[in-house]
Amino acid sequence: MHRRTLVALATAAVTAATISAPAFAQASGEIRIAHIYSKTGPLEAYGKQTQTGLLMGLNYATGGTMAVGGKKIVVIEKDDQGKPDLGKSLLASAYSDDKADIAVGPTSSGVALALLPVAEEYKKILLVEPAVADAITGDKWNKYIFRTGRNSSQDAISNAVAIDKPGVTVATLAQDYAFGRDGVKAFKDALKSAKLVHEEYLPTTTTDFTAGAQRLIDKLKDQPGRKIIFIIWAGAGNPFKIADLDLKRYGIEIATGGNILPAMSAYKNFPGMEGATYYYFGIPKNPVNEAMVAAHYKEFKAPPDFFTAGGFSSAMALVTALKATNGDTNTNKLIKTMEGMSFDTPKGKMTFRKEDHQALQSMYHFKIKVDPAFAWGVPELVREIKPEEMNVPIRNKR
Repeated sequence: MHRRTLVALATAAVTAATISAPAFAQASGEIRIAHIYSKTGPLEAYGKQTQTGLLMGLNYATGGTMAVGGKKIVVIEKDDQGKPDLGKSLLASAYSDDKADIAVGPTSSGVALALLPVAEEYKKILLVEPAVADAITGDKWNKYIFRTGRNSSQDAISNAVAIDKPGVTVATLAQDYAFGRDGVKAFKDALKSAKLVHEEYLPTTTTDFTAGAQRLIDKLKDQPGRKIIFIIWAGAGNPFKIADLDLKRYGIEIATGGNILPAMSAYKNFPGMEGATYYYFGIPKNPVNEAMVAAHYKEFKAPPDFFTAGGFSSAMALVTALKATNGDTNTNKLIKTMEGMSFDTPKGKMTFRKEDHQALQSMYHFKIKVDPAFAWGVPELVREIKPEEMNVPIRNKR
C-alpha cells in the first residue's frame, strides 16, 4: 500500500470518531477508549492500518451511531513511536489523565510487554492488538489483558501445518527481539516431523542479510531431502533478498507467514511458496469481512490489509462486551463478560479463552500464486486451520 494511501487511511480515521489528546475530566455519558499504537516509527504502516480498522469496526459494530447504551464512544490516540518507555508513560497518562475506560494496542511486542504492568496497576483492561509475542498472554500476563491479535504460537502452529513433514529440514531467520524469538520458540515447539538445524537472529534494523544468509546456507546445503528457510520478520528490511544468493543452487526453499500487501510484493518471486497467514482480504467468507472489504474499497479504492482486520476485530470485541453490559465500563464486570466470550470478526468467530484471554481464531494455510492483476503474491487458500486444530498452549502462571 503506497504512503499516499496510508495517509488517506489516517485522515479517514480522524473523521470516523472523536479523537482527543488533551487530558480532561471524563464527561458523563462517554466510553473512553485509548489507542496506543505506532503512528510513527518502524511499524508505522501496521499501526495506521490498525487504527483505521479500529475506527471502521467501531462504526460498523454500533450501526454508525458510535455509541453503546446511550454513551458516546470517544477514541484517544497516543503515538508510542515503537518505544517501550514512551508507550508505558502514554498508557499511564491515558488511564489517569484522560480517564480512559479501556485501552487498545500496541503495535510492537516490545511495547506491549512494557504496558502490561500499567494495566494491572490501574486495574483497567488493555486489549492487545496486534502485538504477537507469546509472553503477552503467557508468563507476563495479568487478568486485565485480553488479546484479539494472534499470538506467536498461533502463527507458528499454523505455519508448521504447512511445512512440518517427514524428511524436511528447516532453519529459521528472525529478528532479535520478542516477536522474533517468541515466534521461533513457538515454531520449534510446534514441529513434530521436520528437523530444525539452525536459528539465525538478526537486528531489527538489518538491511544487509548476506552474512546471516551464508550461515543459513552452510547449515542446510548438505542436508538430505527438502530444505526450507522459514522467515519471521516485521517492519523494515527485506529478508527475502537472501534469495539473491542463489538458494536454488543448494535446493533451498523459502517459507513464511502472511504480511501486509506491500511486503507481499516480494512474494511474487516465489510462486508456489507455502505458509500460513492471519488474514488476507480475499480468503474469509462471512458477512463481517464482506462489509469491511466493501466499505474499505468504497472509502480508499483499495482492499483492507492484514492489520486493518485486526483493528476491526478489536472493535467488534469491545462493542460486543459493551452491549452485554449496556455500556457499563466497570472493569470487573467487563472481565467477567469477556472471559469465554465469542464475537464476530472479519475472520469469522473468535472466542476469548478464559485461562489467558487469548482470542482463539482460524488461520489460513496458503500457497502463493502470481497474478499480473495484483502487485503482490496472492495467497490462495489451501485450507482453513480451525482453532480446535491448533491446540495453542496456555503459557501463563494463573
